[in-house]
Amino acid sequence: MESGSWTTAASLLLSALLSVCLCAVDPAQIDPLVFEEQLLWVSGAQGHVNTYRIPLITFTPKGSLLAIAEGRKSTSGDVGAKFIAVRRSTDKGDTWSPTAFIVDDGSFPDGLNLGSVVVDEEAGSVILIYTICFHLYHCSPASTMMVESWDDGLSWSQPRNLSVQLGVKAFAPGPGFGIQKRLRPAKGRLVVCGHGTIEGDGVFCILSDDHGETWYNGAALKSIPYNQPKKAQDFNPDECQPVEMPDGSIMINVRNQNNYHCRCRIVVRSLDGGVTLPVDELFFDYKLIDPVVAAGALQKDGVLYFTNPSDDKKRINLTLRWSLTDGKSWEEKAVQIWPGPSGYSCLTTLNSGSVEDRKYIYVIYEKGHKDIIETISFVKIHLYGGR
Repeated sequence: MESGSWTTAASLLLSALLSVCLCAVDPAQIDPLVFEEQLLWVSGAQGHVNTYRIPLITFTPKGSLLAIAEGRKSTSGDVGAKFIAVRRSTDKGDTWSPTAFIVDDGSFPDGLNLGSVVVDEEAGSVILIYTICFHLYHCSPASTMMVESWDDGLSWSQPRNLSVQLGVKAFAPGPGFGIQKRLRPAKGRLVVCGHGTIEGDGVFCILSDDHGETWYNGAALKSIPYNQPKKAQDFNPDECQPVEMPDGSIMINVRNQNNYHCRCRIVVRSLDGGVTLPVDELFFDYKLIDPVVAAGALQKDGVLYFTNPSDDKKRINLTLRWSLTDGKSWEEKAVQIWPGPSGYSCLTTLNSGSVEDRKYIYVIYEKGHKDIIETISFVKIHLYGGR
């Protein structure tokens, strides 16, 4: 063989070996580092918005980042008129578009509540599910709503009322992201989980097997006593984040509203694509102490990540934890993202398969110096940056 051919063959072999080495992920090497951080929204500082809250984040099928939040018009409270605010990044969070308000509920007395964002990789769309009149404050009934983008988050459809299909029971999605099942069972199904009204609380999932055209009610994990006023330490599962696990099950990390059993998180699994939530798949994660709040969870390359204000009473100390055992145990080391007031959080990652994208996860969260409602901040985390 001529020397040139040997050189070419050796080069190809070396390239292949390097590719294998670089793409192989060793979870034991994970040592996260807050790589970059920037404020996306500041309450009271922009237009007709009093407070920004309930941050969501996702990557689109084309690789853009979408940050989404409630723009509460006149008050910081949950009830009242709101916008849905969106900012978009095409360079993985380095720069962001100006805020666009994609939904405006006018002067509705019990305005919209975010919400879950769902990426349909098969159809190439981004779906946003939210509710209006959830608290039944001077309005009735509650309605589950949907908007959709087919152009990478640049424009959105008119709101569609899903209550015709789902019924009028109050349902507050997320907040966080819904999933499209990548594995069996129910590969391709869209799954959005949330919670019910205060008395009729619990974790409820809605499902779509036709890319969001039609939806139906799936799993329910009801509070006890159901449809009755609650007391301290009653079983009252609330806001939640579903994550598909490597075995195809759906793990749902849940807010323990009345601190039943512990000041920690409830975890429950669905083994049938979100149709049921068996009680024998439920446990309390004592490692994940929690002040009763919406938290973030994400599965990436066989590692489960979790963010919340890690304190048993106050919404402070936003912390990133990770598990190499699908949530059965958590690494002793944790990364403090922000020591001060911090609230709801949401995580995302880009699953392109590239070496570069395997290095990062992205967090959006409520951040303040005196109160959690002051700003919404975006954080890029290098998973191997501490080494």
